[in-house]
Amino acid sequence: MTQSQANWENEITRRRTFAIISHPDAGKTTMTEKLLYYGGAIREAGVVKGRKNSKHATSDWMEIEKKRGISVTSSAMDFEYKGHHINILDTPGHEDFSEDTYRTLTAADAAVMIIDVAKGVEAQTIKLFKVCRMRGIPIFTFINKLDRHGKDPFSLLEELENVLGIRSYPMNWPIGMGSDLCGVYDRMKNRVELYQDGSDHQEISSVEVSGPDDPKIKSSVGEVLYDQLQEEVSLLDIAGDEYDESLIAKGELTPVFFGSAINNFGVQTFLENFLQMAPSPSPKKSTIGEVDPLNGKFSGFIFKIQANMNPAHRDRVAFMRICSGKFQRGMNVRHVRLGKDIKLAQPMQFMAQDREIVEESFAGDVIGLFDPGIFQIGDTLCVGPAFEYEEMPHFSPEFFAKVTVKDAMKHKQFQKGVMQLTEEGTVQLFKTHPWEELILGVVGVLQFEVLEYRLKAEYGVDIELQRMSYQIARWIEGDKEAMDAVKSRSQSVTDRYGRLVMLFDSEYQLRMAQEKYPKLTFHESSLGLHRVTE
Repeated sequence: MTQSQANWENEITRRRTFAIISHPDAGKTTMTEKLLYYGGAIREAGVVKGRKNSKHATSDWMEIEKKRGISVTSSAMDFEYKGHHINILDTPGHEDFSEDTYRTLTAADAAVMIIDVAKGVEAQTIKLFKVCRMRGIPIFTFINKLDRHGKDPFSLLEELENVLGIRSYPMNWPIGMGSDLCGVYDRMKNRVELYQDGSDHQEISSVEVSGPDDPKIKSSVGEVLYDQLQEEVSLLDIAGDEYDESLIAKGELTPVFFGSAINNFGVQTFLENFLQMAPSPSPKKSTIGEVDPLNGKFSGFIFKIQANMNPAHRDRVAFMRICSGKFQRGMNVRHVRLGKDIKLAQPMQFMAQDREIVEESFAGDVIGLFDPGIFQIGDTLCVGPAFEYEEMPHFSPEFFAKVTVKDAMKHKQFQKGVMQLTEEGTVQLFKTHPWEELILGVVGVLQFEVLEYRLKAEYGVDIELQRMSYQIARWIEGDKEAMDAVKSRSQSVTDRYGRLVMLFDSEYQLRMAQEKYPKLTFHESSLGLHRVTE
């Protein structure tokens, strides 16, 4: 092995790429900022270096996100911490944007799940967790807001098992909660981390102990909490799950950490444990089998496209997960779908909307590529013999609307805007035939609002949305005669790749169609279906 090869293999193995998932308001954005703070990427929560007057979350850059206080896109951020290169993929917490989160999770090697101590496992947590389980990636749990009174810790562990179907191993255990919070007991290192109200906990204040029955704990937290801690940790040791790294790696056992992100309490401990336990970049499935990240040849895939990140330049950025080898600025790569070589001249790394040109990156990294309109979500880029990474499916939308432009003179801008936002994955686009009216499908109604806002703000176009009664979409394939018969039905449309789709008002209508056309298969997603047109 050459020195150069050893160097880039070391670069890959020291990388950790993970997504943060949670229900809205569980503290995901705060947690992201604290991690960036420890990595030196920001001076204080919400303030990017050089942007001292920023009032908004580092990862929430789009104007509509600032106004509504929610994340509606996924941001990619990276930083160094104690010998590791960390890539954080911050995802939309709002359920209306779960498809964007799914695509982001395809680029992650692990997931950090934030849970509100008072609310426990919430609806969106369940939805996002299912996607993590589909991918089989390790899941690390941070139970947040320990400085507030919440559910009994044992009840929270029980929810993880009963609602999400995952076993848990608490890495630390709370000593008190809310106004009674005194600290947490670290089960792995036999120490107590002390909580002080009003402190920013930039330095860990801890007491080394021999175990949960060490008298030093009593002098720090008082007799009542000392007795409670002994009893609860003893119960965990007897009845709880054992620590098992193989089960953690398969996503079947989640390490659990308790803390308070807003107070910096427990965040650094979580980060340091996570970096030791989380995997380095993992192999990805492709048409030639699993691709090893240590394979010397560069390859990657596009998992997100974001237009107009810089409104002054009306640019489009394609986010690429590097899956194998080393990337260098200016290198020529094969764009597999287009069947041609392209030069990647302006690769970027991000801190929300702030960007800088990157000279080299390695498997596990996420970089942004200037997109002149040649990239689509799921595109594979590689050096050497062509192959493709697994396609990212579109899932069945649940809300539909016909869309028209109010000012016919702006039809060209309207077409461009709708097409670009469709390529980003903001909405799914369908066409009726033979008239080719445009129908938009979304997972959540807030996506309509984002579409309307962005078409107005970025393309100067006002639209009219006419909501439709459909609730289900199914991709159709099978017998040609039956397919031709389906095409004549009023609820028959095509997606932007020319694939036949049927829309239904209800599950009952869907069942009726399945009975009427037994030679057809009705797919919930587009995964693996042939693209008729490009």
